[in-house]
Amino acid sequence: MKVLRTPDERFAAIKDFPFAPHYTEINFEGTRLRLHYVDEGPRHAAPVLLMHGEPSWAYLYRKMIPGLVAAGHRVVAPDLIGFGKSDKPAAQDDYTYERHVAWMSAWLKEVDLKGITLFCQDWGGLIGLRLVAAFPDRFARVVVGNTGLPTGTGWSEGFKAWLDFSQKVPEFPTGFILDGGTKRTLSDAEKAAYDAPYPDESYKSGARCFPRLVPITPEHASVAENIAAWKVLEQFNKPFLTAFSDSDPVTKGGDRVFQTRVPGAKGQPHVTIKDGGHFLQEDAPEELVRVINAFIKANP
Repeated sequence: MKVLRTPDERFAAIKDFPFAPHYTEINFEGTRLRLHYVDEGPRHAAPVLLMHGEPSWAYLYRKMIPGLVAAGHRVVAPDLIGFGKSDKPAAQDDYTYERHVAWMSAWLKEVDLKGITLFCQDWGGLIGLRLVAAFPDRFARVVVGNTGLPTGTGWSEGFKAWLDFSQKVPEFPTGFILDGGTKRTLSDAEKAAYDAPYPDESYKSGARCFPRLVPITPEHASVAENIAAWKVLEQFNKPFLTAFSDSDPVTKGGDRVFQTRVPGAKGQPHVTIKDGGHFLQEDAPEELVRVINAFIKANP
């Protein structure tokens, strides 16, 4: 497996991401991969785990991390393999849904997080909810926003349009994609920060292939594994909150699935983020911080 590593100087011009980098090396099938994560706040505090999706990285949470730390939480925000400051296998065939789950499982066990409050969005949910199913004892609470855990039963028109675009566009424009998935307009500096992990197209294999890994048909890989994960989630009695936005064509209505199927979601004060696009962390970071802090306080 050929592995690329984004040079540190690519991130030097980013002014609004002041968090010290932390790295863990995981050994996967004889290849060592370095995974980057933000780790802020008191180490003795129970962690809030923030998981990003496609094609973002921990920068997506830059406006949420300070408010969560100020409330006394330890805040951990990893970059998935292939994204951000984490290592990037060079071939698209190096990436599978199950490998992403295995990589993040190895990282989670290595850093040994417990008592976790998970917030996950997009692929952060597809992978993060698999972690919850695999290690339910490590998780105290879950908040999901604009995500799902598909089992081969179809797709939205919004997702179909995104899938077609992602596989056909000659150059994969990460900053442009983030800007298009928000209600507000990102600044040039913000778009540049989302472009920073990728010096050229060879670094984008993970981002490019993610959309086609979503198990939207019965023939897709990982359908059986996600069905098994749902069986665990359907017994998950710990507090479970949905915080979907009102303007995401890809995941619209997905919150009701969790509210119906996860026991811990019953009776929770589920919220809809107003004027939020797919990347609701960009559109409503302060509101999400209030929601997460209040959820933790109400469910100690």
